[in-house]
Amino acid sequence: MRTGIKVEVTAEDRNRLNAVMADRNSPQKHVWRAHVVLLTADGCGTAEIMRRSNLSKTAVWRWQERFMTEGVAGLLRDKTRPARITPLAAAVVAKVVSATLADPPGETTHWTAGAMAKASGISVSSVQRIWRSNGLQPHRTRQFKLSNDPQFAAKLRDIVGLYVDPPAHAVVLSIDEKSQIQALDRTQPGLPMKKGRCGTMTHDYKRHGTTTLFAALNVLDGKVIGRCMQQHRHQEFIRFLNAVEARVPAGKLVHAIADNYATHKHPKVREWLARHPRWTFHFTPTSASWLNAVEGFFAKLTRRRLKRGVFHSVVDLQAAIKRFLVENNANPRPFRWIKEPEAIIAAVKRGHQTLDSIH
Repeated sequence: MRTGIKVEVTAEDRNRLNAVMADRNSPQKHVWRAHVVLLTADGCGTAEIMRRSNLSKTAVWRWQERFMTEGVAGLLRDKTRPARITPLAAAVVAKVVSATLADPPGETTHWTAGAMAKASGISVSSVQRIWRSNGLQPHRTRQFKLSNDPQFAAKLRDIVGLYVDPPAHAVVLSIDEKSQIQALDRTQPGLPMKKGRCGTMTHDYKRHGTTTLFAALNVLDGKVIGRCMQQHRHQEFIRFLNAVEARVPAGKLVHAIADNYATHKHPKVREWLARHPRWTFHFTPTSASWLNAVEGFFAKLTRRRLKRGVFHSVVDLQAAIKRFLVENNANPRPFRWIKEPEAIIAAVKRGHQTLDSIH
């Protein structure tokens, strides 16, 4: 050991260092440092510590001195080092950010890292760092549509009220149809997933026809009544309503939430509602089908059964949808609405104000 080096390890420090070495989740560099200090405290010389820890002499001395000056905490952190890359000037960063928020020149639809690097005279990696630090993602877009319904607030409160506080002795159903579900068959079998490679499927396919799923989600218990039909006219919709009517217990009122699709407002449908007075339709605001709870069920059906499914016929497709309905109803989950109506109304108002200011 070097002259003048005296490492005193208290019982508490020894326990902490032993815990670091015993913890399987400790970084290996922390284990090495703790080992060096413990060997030093046990009286081992530098050559012996180098042999046991497989570290260089300078590394052994460094961690001995670090422990003497900063204790165990100094072993568990690395000192900061100056960055290899010289930071960009604030003016350059501001220029890139402001240019990213504006439209690119010409008919280009959006900025790319390469185009921005060429325009600003910096590297692509610098552009990417600026975008990442400022939360900018010009390559991504999100779709939206603001409702222009003059009765948006009233309809929203009405439907959310049914979700949050349903009427007594009543059933609340979210009704809609998922049309044009294609029975797609791939031209070749897909390759299975393995380490380093995701599952694959061919980009081309064979069409074997389409079907339409009519569904009614009971928001109180999460069960879904579904029927597959070839078309989605008012005739099929009335047949579906008859099927739902037969499934709803007698003596209960039915509050049905539907969107503004023309089929739902057909004169024949209105006549059917007149013959069934316990039914009341609540229509969502225009361009606000997201308010219909059954859309979440359709999204889950698409993700888990349809998007990657291979169907050799419409019959296979309908059978797969029916099996999904059975599985869902075997373990249903009640629908829960958690968003405050006033927050949605305020967000829609802000959206309209922004659109008005831009256009």
